[in-house]
Amino acid sequence: MNLQQIGWNNFFADQCADSPFLPGRVALVRRGFFTLWTEAGELALPASARLRRVGDDWPCIGDWVLIRETSAIVSVLARRTKLSRKQPGSQLGEQILAANIDVLFIVSGLDLDYNPRRLERYLSLANESGARPVLVLNKTDLCDDPTRKVMEARIIGSGALVLAISATEGWGISDLADCMEPGNTAALIGSSGAGKSTIVNTLLGEHRQRTQHVRDADSRGQHTTTQRELFKMPGGWLLMDLPGLREVQLWTDPEQATSSFRDIAESAQYCRFRDCAHDGEPGCAVYAGNIDQGRLRSYHKLQHEAAHLARQRDIYAALKEKKRIKAIERSMRARLEK
Repeated sequence: MNLQQIGWNNFFADQCADSPFLPGRVALVRRGFFTLWTEAGELALPASARLRRVGDDWPCIGDWVLIRETSAIVSVLARRTKLSRKQPGSQLGEQILAANIDVLFIVSGLDLDYNPRRLERYLSLANESGARPVLVLNKTDLCDDPTRKVMEARIIGSGALVLAISATEGWGISDLADCMEPGNTAALIGSSGAGKSTIVNTLLGEHRQRTQHVRDADSRGQHTTTQRELFKMPGGWLLMDLPGLREVQLWTDPEQATSSFRDIAESAQYCRFRDCAHDGEPGCAVYAGNIDQGRLRSYHKLQHEAAHLARQRDIYAALKEKKRIKAIERSMRARLEK
């Protein structure tokens, strides 16, 4: 297997120039085993005992890893890009969804599932990841006025490419492939029922991913895709199908969280006060402008959410450092008492 055809480049090669281990790319994660693409072919291996003990750099889909004698994964190479969010629920921590992505296709169905506020969150994830976002509005065959939704998505996208397609009918599906070059990696992200698995099947020209009908009440689907998997596309590029996300909590700082609101940032240059919070202050160009109020509320919500997360992370880091110092002090006392 040619590594360059599956995303290998100098960024990864420089990290293991003198390493005795074999490089491979994670194509599938299932029940503690990783399907890896290597020069020796496809392998299914576990993580090494040391990697399981450390746990900080657990391999994820798209990672490049080093393998010991085709027996276990010993380390994960530094990631060029990574798609991550805050762990679901109240637990504080980062959940890495995928790594080394060039393009992130953010899929939304143009049925009852369409939600511009959710698109804004996905765009913030994409901007933080380092991948190039592309908004994919699927199910145009079920929408009475797709042109209006495309115009709205272009405002939300702040310069990101917007594609209107119908995966079931095959309309516009080739536009996704046109965004890619051989060796590039893309990922599909979006809510369950948006049509991600149907897009994969249509691009592949065969039925590889299981699909289900969505609910009539809200056009939402069940989690048809339950694992993250990497596929080789006919054009020589790679595509990840990621399970639908029930929670899209950001793992970023306040400035990066609102980076997808370019229209608000441009209007903010004309505010009377430099520290304007855009919340009804006198002379606020944003509040007095033509910014959609729902979009402005979303801007404030994401900013407050990211600020709260930053405070939590600071507290967590302080407690962790305090715990580390106490462990050192206990060790020193034990040595003096001997």
